[in-house]
Amino acid sequence: MRVTVRLFASLREAAGGDRFDETFEGGPVTITMLRARLGESHPALRPYLERVAIAVNEEYRLDHAGELHDGDTVALIPPVAGGALIPPVAGGAPEAAPLFLVTHDALDPVALRAAVITPASGAYLLFEGVVRDHHEGRAVARLEYEAYEEMALRTLEQVGREVLDAYRAREVYTIAIHHRIGMLEVGDTSLLVAVASAHRQDAFEAGLRAIDRVKETVPVWKKEWGPDGSHWQEGVVPKPAG
Repeated sequence: MRVTVRLFASLREAAGGDRFDETFEGGPVTITMLRARLGESHPALRPYLERVAIAVNEEYRLDHAGELHDGDTVALIPPVAGGALIPPVAGGAPEAAPLFLVTHDALDPVALRAAVITPASGAYLLFEGVVRDHHEGRAVARLEYEAYEEMALRTLEQVGREVLDAYRAREVYTIAIHHRIGMLEVGDTSLLVAVASAHRQDAFEAGLRAIDRVKETVPVWKKEWGPDGSHWQEGVVPKPAG
């Protein structure tokens, strides 16, 4: 049986590559077994293996005793820096932009508004996350964002569904999330979260929950560039729902 292992950010740099195959002979193979094998075959990964989340075929796996299958892609997700669309309800405005997006291009809040707001909306909330010039007492010149792009888009969609399910009864109609990746300068927008709802308090609460869930679950990492060189920002081990 053969599985493909994908690495990102600090793990990719430690291992000197972003993907490789591991082959097993006979018997069922679990995530726990693969983790042990990686510690033996790639010693540079050992310091990281206890603090990674595991995704199999772009889905987080909480059950590490579950079996893997031939051809699976297993991603090691280091602590994160903190497509198909979900159709808007209650009217549905013209889609000037996709509701969920991971892109190297500059983000456009005007286009996002047109895709999110509905005739029933009494409140529209837009959050912009921007690159600042300092972090934990260090000067920051720029940030470089790296993502497991396919899974990041899927996870943004899952966050949107999760938050809408939690707030739909409170007339939160639409949520959109756009994340930019690549090299960003101070002042550039890295994240847009937009919410349309009937009432302002619900828009604020749903927007904050969506932002928190993006920080907790989406496989995006930040490399900080400053006067003393570059390093990956510390983050949190992803907290998928369930």
